[in-house]
Amino acid sequence: MTLDDLRKDHHNEIRDDLGLTGIGTKPAFAIGQRALLVRSTQGNVLWDCITLIDDATVDAVRKLGGVRAIAISHPHYYSSMVEWSLTFDAPVYLNAADRRWVMRPDARIEHWTGDTKSLWDGMTLIRAGGHFEGGTVMHVPSGAEGRGAVLAGDILQVAQDRRWVSFMYSYPNYIPLSASEIDRIVATLETFRFDRIYGAWWDRNVASDAEAAVRRSAERYKKALGHAAALKK
Repeated sequence: MTLDDLRKDHHNEIRDDLGLTGIGTKPAFAIGQRALLVRSTQGNVLWDCITLIDDATVDAVRKLGGVRAIAISHPHYYSSMVEWSLTFDAPVYLNAADRRWVMRPDARIEHWTGDTKSLWDGMTLIRAGGHFEGGTVMHVPSGAEGRGAVLAGDILQVAQDRRWVSFMYSYPNYIPLSASEIDRIVATLETFRFDRIYGAWWDRNVASDAEAAVRRSAERYKKALGHAAALKK
């Protein structure tokens, strides 16, 4: 299916998702994730990406201040990032560890290295790892009414009851990450204050007490891994 084919019978919904502007395709396409527009007086960040971009979406986003930069959590959401980048003349920030997964190289793609990349207004990209080596989350200190927010894609997968998160190497195949990798992910977030986590799908968010949710989720996950190991003995 081409982008023109998709435009014939799909459109994007743009609406509030717990204080941020969500952009998602209807009917749902591929795995159905939605992007988030983080608005800032110094320039908006489009977090993660969706495949469909059309005139109505472009007009709506421009009315909201456009896009200064695009940041993507991991390769599953690269989708039409180049089209979005060209349309808004915005760089795409990807962690260099995932460079080999870029199927359409472009000069606007910036492969950043290291553990963090500072943006503006205190926003920070954080290399958390997980099911991709360069798996990234974004910390927004002004999020959650100033209490701080983490935009996580599914690097931290918000669970159905919204009080827990999960960590997986492969969600479709139910392959867990190791306990040491869980500890490393949690450690990457220790110096950042946040009360909210935004997941990858509409309304899949931890609305409050998110730091504690990450810690208790990690402990529960590792306990389950230990139980599984004990059963094999």
